[in-house]
Amino acid sequence: MPRPITLFTGQWADLPFEEVCRLASGWGYDGLEIACWGDHFDPWAAVEDDSYVPAKLEVLKKHDLQVFAISNHLKGQAVCDDPIDERHRGILPDRIWGDGDAEGVRQRAAEEMKMTARAARRLGVDVVVGFTGSSIWKYVAMFPPASQDLVDAGYEDFATRWNPIL
Repeated sequence: MPRPITLFTGQWADLPFEEVCRLASGWGYDGLEIACWGDHFDPWAAVEDDSYVPAKLEVLKKHDLQVFAISNHLKGQAVCDDPIDERHRGILPDRIWGDGDAEGVRQRAAEEMKMTARAARRLGVDVVVGFTGSSIWKYVAMFPPASQDLVDAGYEDFATRWNPIL
């Protein structure tokens, strides 16, 4: 297999891992880049539960798939992001969000990324893919995305402040 064709499971995280494997195999993929969200892969379970990784590998084997990388974009994003705000609440699990204190979120996200590297080793892969976040991200991009409620609130604020002027 000179160049394996892989599927990133993140966009399929609403489906169970077993179903994604079945679909990917049926579509002719050689392997997966497994997302660390949904039920696809939990780095903590991979390190703390000796039965977790063998069970994931068995599902892959059942569907004749390999794993080439794991991805933890959402938690990696929180490592350096500023601000940490309600947009992050929408993409982070309770374990990382905690009480929502920004520095606490960053520190818990950093620990998750360390755990992700350990989990990758247990899974037998050398590649962890993700976002790093950035304290200047807010100046150049819109991620995490703003919710519709946040956008609507912005329009409402604009109307409330500008209608009396106009």
